[in-house]
Amino acid sequence: MERTAPDEAVTSPLLDGVPRQRPRTEPSGVPPEAVLPTAGAVGADGGSAHTGASGSPEAVGVVAVPEVAGGVGTAGPVAAASGVPRRCRPRLARLLPRPAATPFTFAYGTLLVVTSAVARYAGPDVMDAVYRGSSTDVAHLVRTPLPVLAGSALWIAGGIASPYSLCFLLVLTGLERRIGALRAACVFLCGHVLATLATEVPVGLAVLAGRLPDSSLHRLDYGISFGVAASLGALAGLLRPWARWSVLAVFVGAALSDLLTFADPMTSAGHLIAVTLGVAIWPALRRWSGRRAGADGSWGRRPDRGSCGRG
Repeated sequence: MERTAPDEAVTSPLLDGVPRQRPRTEPSGVPPEAVLPTAGAVGADGGSAHTGASGSPEAVGVVAVPEVAGGVGTAGPVAAASGVPRRCRPRLARLLPRPAATPFTFAYGTLLVVTSAVARYAGPDVMDAVYRGSSTDVAHLVRTPLPVLAGSALWIAGGIASPYSLCFLLVLTGLERRIGALRAACVFLCGHVLATLATEVPVGLAVLAGRLPDSSLHRLDYGISFGVAASLGALAGLLRPWARWSVLAVFVGAALSDLLTFADPMTSAGHLIAVTLGVAIWPALRRWSGRRAGADGSWGRRPDRGSCGRG
């Protein structure tokens, strides 16, 4: 078969009216079925591996390649990628306190970092005197109840590396995001104060009745674990059912285990009392959470979805 010369290909009737330096804007004689295979045959060097209907490489290079570069070859993958939904992943920023979103947890956590640093670098004799001065034992509660209740909540048993510090950040951050700073502070303080009184008042009565020695009036007791336990019990009521009962089962199981082994029965009993206080206010917490969700568009989850020694 005779080969067509380049000049004849340029003047071929098949190319009449086809622009050579820009994408095609006018309909040509090439059917759509012929363009699509050509689009998939564009090589890595920008050339075409197929020829058009006339067998002319020039025809394919002028007609098909510009359209592939600006249309099929570029828009296809982008359109396909945009149609794939992204999977929702929990953001670490929402699990940790921030000054604007959770001011109470952030400020209180900063204070605990400072006191933990003081406890680490101060001498043991100094810290023993500080701990005893802020202990919520019976003797201090009778003489200076408010100062020792406030001072006891400034320290973490075991320091900043204690599990209580992580529990404090995660639990208080989650609770404050759902019900607000003031209400979260009230839940924490109520658990801290009421659970302390519920464990120390029976000790005082037992001493008066002669069932315990006088040394029990000076029992060392300080930390934030009662407040964290009450906040955990409250937060559980705002979680999804499977998470709610899992969290409560783990915490109550650990407290009961410590109570049965008599490792620290007063503290273990205080933890159970504190978490019960948090559970008791579930109805009020759900109303507060629903109001906050309606007023703040950033929180849209429905309320119904969704060894701890004295720390």
